[in-house]
Amino acid sequence: MPVSHGRPRRRRSPEEAQREIIDAAEALLRERPFRELTVDELMRRTGLSRPSFYVYFRDRYDLVLCIVRHLEAELMEVSQIWYRSPEHGAAVIEASVRGVVGVYERHGPVLSALADAAADDPGVEEVYRGLVRVFVDATADHIERELQAGTISGVEARPTAEALIHMNERYLAVQLGREPFADPEAVIRTVHTIWARTLYGC
Repeated sequence: MPVSHGRPRRRRSPEEAQREIIDAAEALLRERPFRELTVDELMRRTGLSRPSFYVYFRDRYDLVLCIVRHLEAELMEVSQIWYRSPEHGAAVIEASVRGVVGVYERHGPVLSALADAAADDPGVEEVYRGLVRVFVDATADHIERELQAGTISGVEARPTAEALIHMNERYLAVQLGREPFADPEAVIRTVHTIWARTLYGC
């Protein structure tokens, strides 16, 4: 009788199969950088065959894009704490920063993989730049509103937004995108201090 190897296979819905691949990818990216991720090793961590990968994703880059589309919504949701708050000041920023750092704490290796993949694939680079631009635009709009309201002064909205968002993206990727991971509370204090002092002088 033939002997089966690996995990037993069972029938899954397309959503379950895709989720299983994504979960395995996130786990693998916690152990090594994106450039070392292979489809063979990834699928060995699932109960699915290697050809199943290509049912749901064109290649590794498409996999990263699929994951990041979900994380973009999660990042924007926590950012809205500051963007849409009727209140102003450092306390509101702290709540938003805490939410963003929480997303990186859970998914930092994947977000770091997006930056790595953007260096090799034009499609990923376009999505990556677009993701950053969404947050730059939203931050610039909010700073402009607070400038007009008089709660922020002495800064230019667009250049300040670009500097803060690019700083966030790189700093959080370095601190929470690769092991050994930094202490999230220390990361929150650092990011909050920079934003609060830049925008509110406190």
